[in-house]
Amino acid sequence: MNLTHPFLDLDGDKLREECGVFGVIGNPEAAAVTALGLHALQHRGQEACGIVSWDGHEFFARRGLGHVAQVFSDQVMLSELPGHMASGHVRYSTTGGQGLRNVQPLHADLARGGFSIAHNGNISNAMHLRQELVEKGAIFQSSSDTEVIIHLVATSRYPTLLDRFVDALRMVEGAYSLICMTPKRMIACRDPLGIRPLVMGRIGDAVVFASETVALDVVGATFEREIEPGEIVEVRQDGRVTSHRPFTPQGARPCIFEHVYFSRPDSLFAGRSVYEARKAIGAQLAIESPVEADLVVPVPDSGVPAAIGYSQQSGVPFELGIIRSHYVGRTFIQPSDGARHSGVKRKHNANRALVEGKRIVLIDDSIVRGTTSMKIVEMMRDAGASEVHFRVASPPTAHSCFYGVDTPERSKLLAARMELEPMREFIKADSLAFVSIEGLYRAVGGIERSATAPQFCDACFSGDYPTSLTDLAQRTQRESQLSFDKVA
Repeated sequence: MNLTHPFLDLDGDKLREECGVFGVIGNPEAAAVTALGLHALQHRGQEACGIVSWDGHEFFARRGLGHVAQVFSDQVMLSELPGHMASGHVRYSTTGGQGLRNVQPLHADLARGGFSIAHNGNISNAMHLRQELVEKGAIFQSSSDTEVIIHLVATSRYPTLLDRFVDALRMVEGAYSLICMTPKRMIACRDPLGIRPLVMGRIGDAVVFASETVALDVVGATFEREIEPGEIVEVRQDGRVTSHRPFTPQGARPCIFEHVYFSRPDSLFAGRSVYEARKAIGAQLAIESPVEADLVVPVPDSGVPAAIGYSQQSGVPFELGIIRSHYVGRTFIQPSDGARHSGVKRKHNANRALVEGKRIVLIDDSIVRGTTSMKIVEMMRDAGASEVHFRVASPPTAHSCFYGVDTPERSKLLAARMELEPMREFIKADSLAFVSIEGLYRAVGGIERSATAPQFCDACFSGDYPTSLTDLAQRTQRESQLSFDKVA
């Protein structure tokens, strides 16, 4: 038994936040406001960030690898981004991989002027479209799926840029929240299913767009509303705001994992406080899977609200049985296995004086590969816990995401390989339970899940993907053909 258990890396076994976007038009310090907004969205992407601004005559851009505070560290740097309009992006790579050439916002000079784009989400037919564009002579400067949209806009034959933009979006499938800039306007839009979030607010006369409401709070903007699924909002330089709805209305399918993990708890999503939703998930988990215990212990920090809800519902005291060091950098700045497992960056430790001799209920938001959950259970036992019960504030994650979340391939997801009891044995817990998908729906929306038309995108739990997955289908077909050829 390790009497001095080492700090644990708990970030290497999490689903990766997709990206975050922010934009403002009509503010004389647009770049500074954007940098502040990106700080509030840093949790959505910590690998790289960028800002593009427009001063009325030309576009200016700065992009870099690392945190917002590293890339935009002083006022001199922001002074290089003049203008009343700016957009920004924080990134964790999903499609396209690492590297400065994939850092957004992307910018290009089109026939009718400059065009920049910041994208949260993932285009699930990007490789198919890219191949078609390359065969027609397109030259790509990045490996990001976002650049496909720029080429589709550039090659569209419609007369106005807005029509070209709509024409481009009609050809893509998947998930997107976009903030685009041209010399005359800022354009914000959300995919027809509203899978990825996007909200709108104001600072005086300036219009602000962001992935989450917390970014509006931080920059002092008032929240007006969510951008509706399939809506395109156009804001001209004179302040005129126009809403367009060019797509056939569909049932909204916002990503339910925003409630579970991705969004900051002080944000609003789908009309509800994320913090309150997570507490409700924890309470639902206590109703569905109670257990005799002495303490409810969250896996910091994402498990805290659900653990509070579990404690309040069950009557079992809430305690911080795992202490996090806030002076160690997050380990998925660089998403390589070496960085994830680096001992230098491990940052959690058991509160031995609290947990020794106690029956513990551990609350976490999800189990992905299961390796981290196993280490947490081991850490509690090494600290002297008499029993360790694991409760998960989401259903089993058994399917990969193709809409902008960096999930492992399905063969590496624990729930795709094992049933509940083998999973419990794998993580070495005394008991293991997940909230049901029906319970999750009740907790976050007070609704019953429709089996034929789910109200959220829950594909990572159910395998019910709300859009076509062209690239996946073509890749699967090629792999099947290769396997057949080898056998033949």
